[in-house]
Amino acid sequence: MNNTISAKFPSIREAAKRGPLSEYCLRLMQKQGKLPGVYSGKKFLVNYDKLMERLNTEGGTWNE
Repeated sequence: MNNTISAKFPSIREAAKRGPLSEYCLRLMQKQGKLPGVYSGKKFLVNYDKLMERLNTEGGTWNE
């Protein structure tokens, strides 16, 4: 079960390794409040499924 959670909510570094965005891009999005995810203590965990869904459906437009 723990592998399932870490697969859906990787750290920013782990999400960058999966692609398609770089770690730098993900960190900028996180600072702007545009990266879907949650904090676990000081660590930000990316909702990877939601990120990929937004990239596929919105073509990268993040005007919210």
